[in-house]
Amino acid sequence: MFKVYKKEIEVAGKKISLETGKVARQADGAIIASCGETVILATVVGAKKVNPDMDYFPLSVNYQEKYYAGGKIPGGYFKREARPTESEQLISRLIDRPIRPLFPSEFKNEVQLLPTVISYDKDNQPDILAIIASSAALAISGMPFMGPVGASRVGLVDGKYILNPSKAELENSTLDLVVAGTKDAVLMVESETSGLTEEVMLDAVKFGHKGFVPVIEMIEELAKECRKPEWTVEKKDLSEVKKKLEENFTADLTKAFGTIDKQDRSNQISEISDKAKQLFADDENYSDFNVNDELKNLEKKIVRTDILKNKKRIDGRGLADVRAIECEVGVLPRTHGSALFTRGETQAIVTTTLGTSDDEQRLESLDGQHRERFMLHYNFPPFSVGETGRIGTGRREVGHGKLAWRAINSSLPPKEEFPYTFRVVSDITESNGSSSMASVCGASLALMDAGVPIKEPVAGIAMGLIKEGDDFSVLSDILGDEDHLGDMDFKVAGTKDGITSLQMDIKITGITFEIMEQALKQAKEGRVHILGEMNKVLSESRADVGEHTPKMEQITVDKKDIAAVIGKGGATIREIVEKSGAKLDVNDEGVVTVAAPDEESRNIAMQMIKDITAKAEMNKIYTGKVMKIMEFGAFVNFLGKQDGLVHISELAAKRVEKVTDVVKEGDEVTVKVIGFDRGKVKLSMKQATTETEAKA
Repeated sequence: MFKVYKKEIEVAGKKISLETGKVARQADGAIIASCGETVILATVVGAKKVNPDMDYFPLSVNYQEKYYAGGKIPGGYFKREARPTESEQLISRLIDRPIRPLFPSEFKNEVQLLPTVISYDKDNQPDILAIIASSAALAISGMPFMGPVGASRVGLVDGKYILNPSKAELENSTLDLVVAGTKDAVLMVESETSGLTEEVMLDAVKFGHKGFVPVIEMIEELAKECRKPEWTVEKKDLSEVKKKLEENFTADLTKAFGTIDKQDRSNQISEISDKAKQLFADDENYSDFNVNDELKNLEKKIVRTDILKNKKRIDGRGLADVRAIECEVGVLPRTHGSALFTRGETQAIVTTTLGTSDDEQRLESLDGQHRERFMLHYNFPPFSVGETGRIGTGRREVGHGKLAWRAINSSLPPKEEFPYTFRVVSDITESNGSSSMASVCGASLALMDAGVPIKEPVAGIAMGLIKEGDDFSVLSDILGDEDHLGDMDFKVAGTKDGITSLQMDIKITGITFEIMEQALKQAKEGRVHILGEMNKVLSESRADVGEHTPKMEQITVDKKDIAAVIGKGGATIREIVEKSGAKLDVNDEGVVTVAAPDEESRNIAMQMIKDITAKAEMNKIYTGKVMKIMEFGAFVNFLGKQDGLVHISELAAKRVEKVTDVVKEGDEVTVKVIGFDRGKVKLSMKQATTETEAKA
């Protein structure tokens, strides 16, 4: 009989429970975590033998949402969960990022972590609970995991921080921040804001960190009771390799890292790597992977020492200096908006395409179906780093695109003011660090070039860190090598006044709030500088959309007139489309959106809608056309498709024997609205003439 272990704690008024021993007992670690009626099953399994050809830590995190968790049946032909959605990929990354740095570098066993949503109450979001459950599963597995980690979400409503807000509370929040880390330090931050200050953001991170410490303590208590035997991790003695590499290649590597051009530097390092492997080719005690690991350590030592002791970076910049920036807009003639943004050896072609509501992205999730008006797609082709490789959209592309999306989203105009759908595409054409932040800058310029009235321009910058003991240096606008050999990748995007998005990943066991504060201060200085360079090219949105952009306008009609605009079986709306060449969309609130290829088409459609919905006003004079003659009067079309009757007694000031003595079909006449009778309009030519003559 298996023993079941369970721990519970209350956080921000909500009970979080962790249980193990009942389900998935053949996994190395299995946790059922619950908050409210949201339940996560997190399992972890590690390979017991190391693949000798593995030169990296093969950790895979695959977060899944089962549709039965929310009482739903999946769409599509097969009616089953298929490839991971974008949301699942993003949450998988969210779980991976704080966990990966807490494994020792010598641990190369394959590890598979599967957090699965098996119940969802639509109030308690599963992503934070999935991080906690994953951390607990690793903590009890016996693997060499230097955790546990905790996580929390922070909202900001009416100036007050809220710990782990509900979905309803989050809708009114100006901040959505996820923070994860150990008891002593922060390891990961992901956020979207509406332009908050650095001070507010730092306090939010502190608030979130304090909030998850009790969760970590609960995991530790659970692990004390049921942790499996610790795995033995063999650490090979590579001191001889280290010594020989330092003796033979320190000078060459120092020279290589003094080369500013990335490709030239990469070629030199590649040649050194080949020579290093050749040095140990006849020694069966050491593999190429062993040599490569120690060579990377030597590279780190050279670069990091130069930065910490000499304050000298690879390309000769100061610690807070930003690389040279070049911006162009309108670079592609047929796109709705385009920009070329270059910062050092990082470059992006960014385009904006404007569409109608038909172009909105339709998404299906546990919360149901919804539509997304703003899409930002990031592409990283291998040629951007001078390589060949796979073409397609992976987790990296999805993650970088979403980061840029968060940075820009709060600056976009609401649909009521600007009814277009937006698709921004960032194609990275060169990369040497911080291509996601180049995408933010390029997206801001491309949107303004397209005539989208964004609130303020947005720019982004990536910060790095070199830390040895208590000594540290914060780097602005990091290069690719500074990212790979450093301890932090801290991306900050925002306007001149505040942060709109922040993402931080730590590669060591954590950083202090002092370091975060300095990084945020330095990032603001860099961001303001970049915005200044962008503003030299385009400082505000163009006054109107371009000539190749669909011309769009909205008009709100009375709900009673919706049926008239659509017509029986859609006949009226089809007539408008055929005559104008425009596309129409009518919602239940009476908002009619007209999208046309040009202004003439739009104007025709708008006028036809106005004619259909126009209302005659009492005592107002109109010009009309006689459409039909009757013995008792004449029917006059005077307002769009609106007809009214001029009774024979209202044709003229004198007595009229026959209607045709005064008017004939096709005559243009002036009429005055004198009344309404059961929905029919009563008109007078006599009173219109008298009133017109009196004014004359």
